[in-house]
Amino acid sequence: MAVRLSLVMTLAVGIALFAVASAPAQSPPAAKPEMRENCPGLVASKAPRVIPAALQLALNPDQVRISYSGHSTFLVESPQLVRVATDYNDYVRPMVLPDIATMNHAHSTHYTDHPDPRIPHVLRGWGPSPEQPARHDVQVRDVRVRNVPTNIRDWAGGTERHGNSIFIYEMANMCIAHLGHLHHTLTQQQLDEIGRIDIVFAPVDGTLTLDTDGMIEVLQGMKAQLVIPMHFFSSFTLHRFLDVAKNRKWDVEFAPVPTTTVSKTTLPANPKVLVMPGR
Repeated sequence: MAVRLSLVMTLAVGIALFAVASAPAQSPPAAKPEMRENCPGLVASKAPRVIPAALQLALNPDQVRISYSGHSTFLVESPQLVRVATDYNDYVRPMVLPDIATMNHAHSTHYTDHPDPRIPHVLRGWGPSPEQPARHDVQVRDVRVRNVPTNIRDWAGGTERHGNSIFIYEMANMCIAHLGHLHHTLTQQQLDEIGRIDIVFAPVDGTLTLDTDGMIEVLQGMKAQLVIPMHFFSSFTLHRFLDVAKNRKWDVEFAPVPTTTVSKTTLPANPKVLVMPGR
């Protein structure tokens, strides 16, 4: 009896295995397009794209994203994600390739002779000669970039005419200025050409560029509501500038991360200095 039962069980198992083996294979349901990107499974068909977290989020039509790479280099992104890199150089660069790169040539940390050839617009802040200043007025989708030439000191202690440019970036109904390697206060004609500025990137080292009192004078002339310091080499030089700003009743804030999003409606009512940590 036991032998017969064993034979029956063996036969049943064999039939079941044969049925499974001979059944037509069923393909898994096709994944939705968004699932292929976001839920690739345990083994993806290709490596996922790596996108910096700060650059993933879409911007509202009135917003600008500013990321501080360090020294004098910022990445500024418009609502249509036009990316501008300031003082693009070989030492400090944004994590992504910009659409527009602006440069100044006081020192090699503010320019490069070998910009990435994939950058569509490379704007140098100096002209072919002191008598021929750089002049730029470029429109890329929702971003306009223009410049106002200024002078710099040369290595012999003299003056190089038109060796620096203040670049103005117009986007999201705001005007953002990068002072470059500014060495002198501005004339009324230069201030008129620059126009009213909402946000300004200002070198605050107080020695290699403009001295602290002179820089405060420039910023007051621009009437910028938000000042973001750059080109400081130590905590001492930074706080020397901040102390003067506080004496002028300007607010001072230290950002916890090197990226911020700004719109016309979120600009401070009173002048404010926002210190951003460089990467």
